[in-house]
Amino acid sequence: MSVTDDRRDRRRFTSTVLGPRSAPEPTPLGHGVVRGVVVDASSGVLCLAVPGGEERLAYDHTTSFWRGGEVGPGGLRTGDDAVVLGAPGGRPAAERVWAQAARATGVIVDRGTDTLEIDPGHGRPRLTVVIPRRSSGRISVRHPRLEPGYVFDAVGVWSEGAVWASRPATAQPPHPLAATPHRPPAHRYASTLRGTATWYDPAWGRSPHLDPGARVDGVAYPALDPVGHDAACDRRAPCVPLPLLSVGAAVSLRNDCTREAAVLPVLDCAAADSWLCDLCPACGGRGAGRIASLTMNGFVALGGRLEDGCFDATVTVHDGEG
Repeated sequence: MSVTDDRRDRRRFTSTVLGPRSAPEPTPLGHGVVRGVVVDASSGVLCLAVPGGEERLAYDHTTSFWRGGEVGPGGLRTGDDAVVLGAPGGRPAAERVWAQAARATGVIVDRGTDTLEIDPGHGRPRLTVVIPRRSSGRISVRHPRLEPGYVFDAVGVWSEGAVWASRPATAQPPHPLAATPHRPPAHRYASTLRGTATWYDPAWGRSPHLDPGARVDGVAYPALDPVGHDAACDRRAPCVPLPLLSVGAAVSLRNDCTREAAVLPVLDCAAADSWLCDLCPACGGRGAGRIASLTMNGFVALGGRLEDGCFDATVTVHDGEG
């Protein structure tokens, strides 16, 4: 049985036992966002390799391109991993294009002259992060302690198997992860959660035109129920009191900056989000604490900008969860 079939069966069972409102169908978001590999970006047309062939999207002077910073269409390279936000109205045109977008969130375990080794948690492979000279000033303002034991979170681009950091995604806590102040567990949980939504890449930048996970819509969640889940989901007491959820559960998530919303399935663990108690400067910074991490496609579809790294969000946990 596939993972998709397992989630569908779980939703059907929950709906039968607790009623249809307890397990709403996820919102399809794929129509507004395309992810693929750049084949060509000339003559006003962006050609991407996608499953089953190629997709062509027109662009013009209003289209913006990002590849570690604002670039023109000539800044894209053949073979780049690209996430494209389509133009309004369903036209086959690009409004914004991100190329080679990458993120490194975790705890620093080693440091070189201009490199860091990051442990993202959850039993995932460690990441090499390069901090180029042009980005070092901006990174150091928000991450003054680039030393083992401190938490790191930055957005950049993939290059030669490493994340080249271009901008910090948050302000670094003033203490090592091991010295995080104790947060007592909450005994009561609300069904409506307010805080920050971030993003992650379920494909880790690898072969997005071949990996089905690269294009899924869903969230990783900082508080997975330990029953039936991998112990590698090494969460801590989160900044926001969060109810325990299981993979396959459905939540409603709203971007409080754009008011766009969707019902999304829980796909994975986001334990590293429980290590931070930060604000999102991208849209007001009204809610402290991370409550969900969307896949790249889902984040863009709900109005997020990958380079910002976050937006203020409201998550509603449906009846039968928690």
